[in-house]
Amino acid sequence: MSEEHYLELCENPVQFENASSVNNVFFDEANKQVFAVRSGGATGVVVKGPDDKNSVAFRMDDKGEVKCIKFSIGNKILAVQRTPKSVDFISFIPDYPHLECSQECKMKNANILGFCWTNWNEIVFITDQGIEFYQVLPDKRSLKLLKSQSVNVNWYMYCPETAVILLSTTAQGNVLQPFAFKSGTMSKMPKFEIELPVVPKPAKLNLTERDIAVATIYGQLYVMYLKHHSRTTDSPCAEVVLYQLPREGSCKKTNVLKLNTTGKFALNVVDNLVVVHHQSSQTSIIFDIKLREPDCALNVHQPVLPGRSIHPYRIPLTGPAAVPTQPPVPCELYSSSWSVFQPDIIISASEGYLWYLQVKLPLTVNLLQDKGKLMDFLLRRRDCKMATESGPSRGSAARERPVRTQAVIDQSDMYTHVLSSFSEKKDTCHKFIIAVLMEYIRSLNQVQITVQHYLYELVIKMLVQHNLFYMLHQFLQYHVLSDSKPLVNQQLLHTAQLFHESTYPPAHQLSLDMLKRLSTANDEIVEVLLSRQQVLGALRFIRSVGGHDNISARKFLDAARQTTDQMLFYTIFRFFEQRNLRLRGSSSFNPGEHCEEHVVYFKQVFGEQALMKQVTV
Repeated sequence: MSEEHYLELCENPVQFENASSVNNVFFDEANKQVFAVRSGGATGVVVKGPDDKNSVAFRMDDKGEVKCIKFSIGNKILAVQRTPKSVDFISFIPDYPHLECSQECKMKNANILGFCWTNWNEIVFITDQGIEFYQVLPDKRSLKLLKSQSVNVNWYMYCPETAVILLSTTAQGNVLQPFAFKSGTMSKMPKFEIELPVVPKPAKLNLTERDIAVATIYGQLYVMYLKHHSRTTDSPCAEVVLYQLPREGSCKKTNVLKLNTTGKFALNVVDNLVVVHHQSSQTSIIFDIKLREPDCALNVHQPVLPGRSIHPYRIPLTGPAAVPTQPPVPCELYSSSWSVFQPDIIISASEGYLWYLQVKLPLTVNLLQDKGKLMDFLLRRRDCKMATESGPSRGSAARERPVRTQAVIDQSDMYTHVLSSFSEKKDTCHKFIIAVLMEYIRSLNQVQITVQHYLYELVIKMLVQHNLFYMLHQFLQYHVLSDSKPLVNQQLLHTAQLFHESTYPPAHQLSLDMLKRLSTANDEIVEVLLSRQQVLGALRFIRSVGGHDNISARKFLDAARQTTDQMLFYTIFRFFEQRNLRLRGSSSFNPGEHCEEHVVYFKQVFGEQALMKQVTV
């Protein structure tokens, strides 16, 4: 049996010049862009993004080695850091093309660790002494300081989806200070401490940025800490500890993901699943924090599925040495040159590829033996329903990720994808199919969900198909199948009554009984009786419910003539003459009733003298 690779690299990766042909490669986590920078005379820059709209190439003056380079949102302004003290800006706005300015950090003796765009014209400098929040004014070729905060910083981490920056503070680096940015405002959030593992004295353990990742899972912001325990402890295996970081209130430890091994790891988040890559074994495992183990403490999780490697990927050969018939070469998975970015990005600078990691849901079905857990797992995935509208495509400029709740499999889904196809399988026992249908209907009734008529119709179809008329009779008589117009009209009426009445005579009366119980189906009852040429019965019924003054005379006269019973026609004709006289003072039919042909027929059969005499006043 071939190994189920339930993780794969996307088929259409972002390709860029590899590290061997350029001086530096940078990745911008906000715009998901790769910058390939080549120096020499002038500095050439090629920017590749998720689609062609985000791809651009340009040259700029060589003013020194580029340490960091990023576009603002929408590629409007380019920021380039070449020194520890300042950042240069180049406008790409059509109204202000190529206007340049430079900004030094305000804090004395501070060094810029990096910067983050929070809006198309708002940027944050992170220095070793704090943060500085600026608004860029391209028309004035200057920046305006909006707010700053002094704090000793070891390193920082940015989540572009939520515009939250984490600053690592204190000597051990394990006290994290978050800041949130929105529409020109900077908010200081409560700081929190990451619990470091205990190590033998006098050794000390520091928290580094390699041990931390920040991502949104199920709409909530989490700080993920890759915790390596000392080999001297009882449980030396590593684990991932999740801290939930709300907009308001303090951060709290919420989940622990057990990795059950040691070594070098990397983290991704794909479709709200935490993916942990293990380099030495070249495998990956996934966790769903919505699933909880019944035999574990609250919020302690084991992998949902057994570890598997990412599906093999082949890279086509390019360049002058490439031969058209030469097959693609295998990509080295879990390479030490790989860089992993949140939420779902893997970059190989040596090969010049940016991939999006994906989960192949069909291959997970056979790996999760607990079917209840499997259903919970599948229903929370982005593509769990074929009918679900997909979000922005991978190439869409808007990389917004909508907050998803668990999907709902409704009755139409069950009918279309399970029950109807299930019932068409000839090798499946019809009694089993009917039992499944009835159990599904029972469960809907139990939770007070109105059962859709097509489910009832499918039950009736199965019962009629297999001549189980007595069972159908019982289901209807004891209201196991609820009364409804569609049920009677579309299925019972046309199938049971018209075609199977000779096989099971009570079918007709059952349909009438159901219609009578509805109390809103008088027209349908009349139609059923007329279709069976029970014209007098239809007339008696409509009189009993008080609707005889509004019924169509022509409809009843048509039905009476079709019976070829002349006395029946006479009776019906006389009834409507009397109605006309009572309502309008004349026995004649109005032109709008279109009964002329029936008047002519009445005269031919019974003579003109048989017509009611007009009353003169």
